[in-house]
Amino acid sequence: MKSTSVRRMALAIAATTALTGLAACSSAGDSGGSDKDDRTSGTGKSATKVSPIAALRSAEKSTDAADSAKVESTTVMGSMMSMTADGALGWADGISGTVTIEYTGGTLTDTMRQLGTTKMEARYLSDAYYAKMGDAFAEQAGGKHWIRYDYDDLADLAGGSGAYLKDQMQNATPNQSVKLLLASGDVKKVGEEKVRGKDTTHYSGTVDVADLAGKNSSLSESQLADLKKQLEQAGVTTETVDIWVDDQDLLVKKVEKGQMATGELTQTAYYSDYGVKVSAEKPPASDTEDFKTLLEKQGGSVAGTTS
Repeated sequence: MKSTSVRRMALAIAATTALTGLAACSSAGDSGGSDKDDRTSGTGKSATKVSPIAALRSAEKSTDAADSAKVESTTVMGSMMSMTADGALGWADGISGTVTIEYTGGTLTDTMRQLGTTKMEARYLSDAYYAKMGDAFAEQAGGKHWIRYDYDDLADLAGGSGAYLKDQMQNATPNQSVKLLLASGDVKKVGEEKVRGKDTTHYSGTVDVADLAGKNSSLSESQLADLKKQLEQAGVTTETVDIWVDDQDLLVKKVEKGQMATGELTQTAYYSDYGVKVSAEKPPASDTEDFKTLLEKQGGSVAGTTS
């Protein structure tokens, strides 16, 4: 029974961390050396006299129009989990691409480690998200390595947050970080700085997490109410967002910080090679199991995955 519970939890972790990789739309920020590169510089072309709001609107449009980028991020969710993600994602027609996610610490990572799955490949296609688990997990879960998460099934995962998960899985793009600041009503220009050798302008602001979900998704009133309740239970109320934009009005770096009941949530993401070719092939059907079907075999239900 304990082993079955661990497998069910692993299925849920794989689903929720897929969104974390997207929220970065991002990259695995290697923190070693990054801070050294982020020096203040007053010589960047990004220094303009336009207002922060006007500059951010331009950055939002340019980043959205770029259609794809290499992404890299580091995420820490208090004592619960830390992870890295890197790959390439496109957003010209929904989200597509491939990202490698690695669990590096925390209690949820310990759960994954019990099944020999601390690193997985994530593929995002128009209808579903696919997670490649390790050999040890496959041996205990029917022999198939790939798990398919239909976006409609994700809407049933944990009530309002599941609907939000589905919405963001299908619509998360790098320019969403810029929209975060635009929606905050609290934007300021920090200054010009160097980020990995690029001249950039740094902007910062604070947003209300629950209110933001309503502004940046297509949730119904009941789903939004459910999400707000869950955010409150998790202890998440506000979040600070910092972004760095280059002289082409493209997002180069993003840092989000918020407080959770389990500790502080911090995510640092880097974006590069805008316009890069992105590919994401559907895994072989013979080596793929549907999340909902596998969960039922494990004796659970979609809505009960995270309990």
